[in-house]
Amino acid sequence: MPQPAAVQSPEWWRDRLYEALTKRSADTKVYDDYYECEHPLPHLHEKARAPFRRLLKMSRANYMELVVDALVGRLEVAGFQSDTEGDADEAAWRLWQDNNLDGGSSLAFLEAAIRGNAYMLVSPDPKIGFRITPEHPTQVITEEVPGQPGELAAALKLWIDDWTAKLCCTVYLPGNVYKFEAPEPKLGQSHLKPQWVRRAVRGEDWGGKNVLGEVPFGELANRPRMLKPGASELRSVIGIQDRINKTIADRMMTQEAAAFPQKWATGLEIPLDDNNQPVEPFNIAVNKILIAEDGAAKFGQFAAADLTGYLKAKEADVHDIAAITSTPPHYLLGSMVNLSAEALKAAEAGLIHKIYQRRRFLEEGLERTMRLAGFASSQARIVWKSPEWRTEGELVDALVKMAGLGVPREVLWERWGATPQEIERWRGLNEDALDRAMSGDLAAEYGPKPPASEQPLDAIPAE
Repeated sequence: MPQPAAVQSPEWWRDRLYEALTKRSADTKVYDDYYECEHPLPHLHEKARAPFRRLLKMSRANYMELVVDALVGRLEVAGFQSDTEGDADEAAWRLWQDNNLDGGSSLAFLEAAIRGNAYMLVSPDPKIGFRITPEHPTQVITEEVPGQPGELAAALKLWIDDWTAKLCCTVYLPGNVYKFEAPEPKLGQSHLKPQWVRRAVRGEDWGGKNVLGEVPFGELANRPRMLKPGASELRSVIGIQDRINKTIADRMMTQEAAAFPQKWATGLEIPLDDNNQPVEPFNIAVNKILIAEDGAAKFGQFAAADLTGYLKAKEADVHDIAAITSTPPHYLLGSMVNLSAEALKAAEAGLIHKIYQRRRFLEEGLERTMRLAGFASSQARIVWKSPEWRTEGELVDALVKMAGLGVPREVLWERWGATPQEIERWRGLNEDALDRAMSGDLAAEYGPKPPASEQPLDAIPAE
């Protein structure tokens, strides 16, 4: 029987973090399913599920995707701002661009909003200095030093190598990095503990030195709490999504069975077939009329089912989602009727506040990532694009008033929404224009004068 690994050995960290990662991935899979519109079918009696299965599959209206996208769509890094002299902010932005993190960061923000956490891995790269990659929360997990929040003790990265059909993992400690592999779990055996062995890559030893000297991950946590990790944006509303799906399913079944007026007739003699079975006397269609020779015959129809109640119930549930998630109602309902600019701003105020709150915690992970890549916190302060949408006229009017109060032009450019790189370029353009203007003024004042015949009359001194 194998002996348990020594506490804080590479094998101990591997087993401990693998178990935690597996549990967290299973717990958060439900949020990923709801974002991808893989909702469970609404409940029906077992005898009714087969006939109405087609309608059940059509009843899923995915509001969860809208809730997440409304937040993530306004999380965009614009650049970096440094408090030190030099080009540290430009170097940080250049590294960001070299690693394609305009899109990569958006992917990480999306996964963090869905599952509660995402990660950035920093590793040395001979070409660009450091390679920064977004990591999925089902493949990476970290653990902090007990009693020292923010200081990482270890991390695990897990993935399946499609080329070798192996389950691979890497354990990151502050001093060293260790690699393991195991046969890929077969279908239905994912609950079994992998049979790990040490893994050598391209002839290298299974363990190596961690040149960064720290666990090389920045964690992007969504809505964390004290003593609790990040949480999904969908945690509180998947039950409401189920209610909406149930309401839609009931409405569609009502439409199928009772939304069309049912006809009735009295005073008719029903014909029988050769087997003495009643035969339907009429072939009803929209382009046909009913005629009976018997004068006592009467025709009529029942009232169609009223669907108003279903529609109002669904709308009420959508309003609940909007209130709980601070998502503007018109995003979810898809309708705007006579809304003023002030009303739209008021509707989006909750979303804007939520974005500012979420950014505080995302910044911590991004700043740690840039620090691991060699930039101090004073050299790589995150600059975000404004999440507020204002008309150009409103913005210009506010900036003109601020300029009248003596606010520096660089600050006005920043409020306009310019990135640090654009501000630097504009500053250079202004300085060039000023230099040209000054040189032209000096030449006019002290340069050679044109002949008297070419000077205007008022410029020639009187004798």
